Amino acid sequence: MDVLYFAWLRERIGAPKDRIETEAATVNELVEELRAREERYALAFADLSALRVALDQELADFDAPLAGVREVAFFPPMTGG
Repeated sequence: MDVLYFAWLRERIGAPKDRIETEAATVNELVEELRAREERYALAFADLSALRVALDQELADFDAPLAGVREVAFFPPMTGG
């Protein structure tokens, strides 16, 4: 699956995306796997309230299932202007 990072999350991780194999059943489980990779991931995912997630380009919750998902995108909340 492709995991995409946007805005300051991309900067903290140092990459725009990862291609990973995972056994995670939910987004929360995927986040735990990513946090365990390296300190830069742990720092990037330290505060989930500052992040949003999309599964195959559809907004989702962190407890959403990953079955059949090909792309997970993490990004900060959007603000209007």
